[in-house]
Amino acid sequence: MTTQTLKRPKASRTGTSPRSQGNRKQARRTTLIGWTFILPNFLGFLAFTLIPVFAAFALAFMEWNSFSTPEWIGLRNFQEMFGSETFWIALMNTVGYTIGHVPLTLGLALLLAMLLNRKLKGIGFFRVAIFFPYITSLVAVAVVWNMLFNPTTGPINQLLEAIGIANPPGWTSSSDWAMPAVIITSVWRDMGYYMILFLAGLQAIPNELYEAAEVDGANAWQRFWNVTVPGLRPTTFFVLVMLTVSSFKVFDLIVVMTDGGPGRSTTVLSQLIYQEGITEGNFGYSSAISLVLFLIVLTVTVVQFKLQQRKER
Repeated sequence: MTTQTLKRPKASRTGTSPRSQGNRKQARRTTLIGWTFILPNFLGFLAFTLIPVFAAFALAFMEWNSFSTPEWIGLRNFQEMFGSETFWIALMNTVGYTIGHVPLTLGLALLLAMLLNRKLKGIGFFRVAIFFPYITSLVAVAVVWNMLFNPTTGPINQLLEAIGIANPPGWTSSSDWAMPAVIITSVWRDMGYYMILFLAGLQAIPNELYEAAEVDGANAWQRFWNVTVPGLRPTTFFVLVMLTVSSFKVFDLIVVMTDGGPGRSTTVLSQLIYQEGITEGNFGYSSAISLVLFLIVLTVTVVQFKLQQRKER
């Protein structure tokens, strides 16, 4: 009878086995490959986002018109901003747009998702048709809706007159109706994208929960409130945060549709930042407005996260 002895790998001079050294080498190679994938994106983010953001924060306390040397002026930009009537009008318009845009888009996107979360003939066509405005050129959307809102020749006012409304709104030519016209256009464009998110959330809810609720005698409203709403809570929270952030940053749609008018009735903070920085060359003052807008969005987002955490407890 012979006995075999297993040969253990010899330890290196440093006290580690060749197998351990091979694993470390493989780990370093894997890490290096990972860095090569993320490094270009990270460098782009660093050069075009992170550094400009910190530079803007510093410029908020300086006076600079891109031709002169930046001069430290402390809080003077903020004093000028809080004393400016245009800033407060732009802030109120931004808040008004957000209050109108967020709940309407969220509610209609959820309604459409529930309607299209059924096995119906041609359901794919309707889903694509509703999503299509989101991938359409925003300039084209704004121009078409401006034609629809035309006070004299637009089909919307012609339809309103046909059903008996004698004095239909002036829409984008009226200081009272310009912002509602922008909100309607924005809701129409965005609801398809958020509908897709709600559809994904609805299809992740197990059917067994609905079947169990039916067995317990729950009606349609009770199934919606006790099964659908809790099941969609993570999706709803994500949609709410994204909608809030995008609403505070609205810029291009308003510039194309109304350019902030009539008067200053649709001027928003993002547009004011552009006007003061790019058009007027007051980069310090525009950076101060950017810093205030950043703090508003950050505060609203943190409050939303806190409320969501409280609901989950």
